[in-house]
Amino acid sequence: MTISIGEMALYSGALLILFLTPGPVWVAVIARGISGGFHGVWPLALGVSLGDMIWPFLAIFGVSWIVSVYADFLTVLRYAACLLFLAMGGLLIRHAGHNVSGGDSRLTRPGVWAGFSAGVMAILGNPKAILFYMGMLPGFFDMSRITAADIAAICAASMVVPLLGNLALGLSLSRARALMRSPGALKRLNQGAGLLLIAVGLIIALSPV
Repeated sequence: MTISIGEMALYSGALLILFLTPGPVWVAVIARGISGGFHGVWPLALGVSLGDMIWPFLAIFGVSWIVSVYADFLTVLRYAACLLFLAMGGLLIRHAGHNVSGGDSRLTRPGVWAGFSAGVMAILGNPKAILFYMGMLPGFFDMSRITAADIAAICAASMVVPLLGNLALGLSLSRARALMRSPGALKRLNQGAGLLLIAVGLIIALSPV
């Protein structure tokens, strides 16, 4: 492996921060937990984790192909990743008080297979995810010398971090429900996550190439 422990730790930390930002998957986890308990949550979490593994895998090969054709594009992608995190953090702080809406009833349909397929749909149904990973990964790793073991480690981290987060969210459902209903708590969480995303962007920008 060419990836250092520090690089993987920073990437995993960024994934954790992104997970802590409430979104449609949070709403689906809470809704399924209310209706079916933890038994209703874990299939959804597994489905989401599958997409979380596939998108970075596809993004890595997309970035690697671009770099093989345009060698200097790696530097452009590195600073694009920096700007991506800074923009995400700024927008999250700006809209920290906005409520999260979960209007898609397909995400809350009961049943193990329904939960799993809803989780896959929630992730793979958003093709912008691959563009997000293409912009993010070069900020953490040297894509010009990445190996098969590195790819496996990146995909594993991309899957495990949100999977554990969603399972923990399902287990602590009462606190999560209170958070989603409290505008003040939701705003503070979004503000904190926004500041952390900005910090990640600055770390990428200031790290040696």
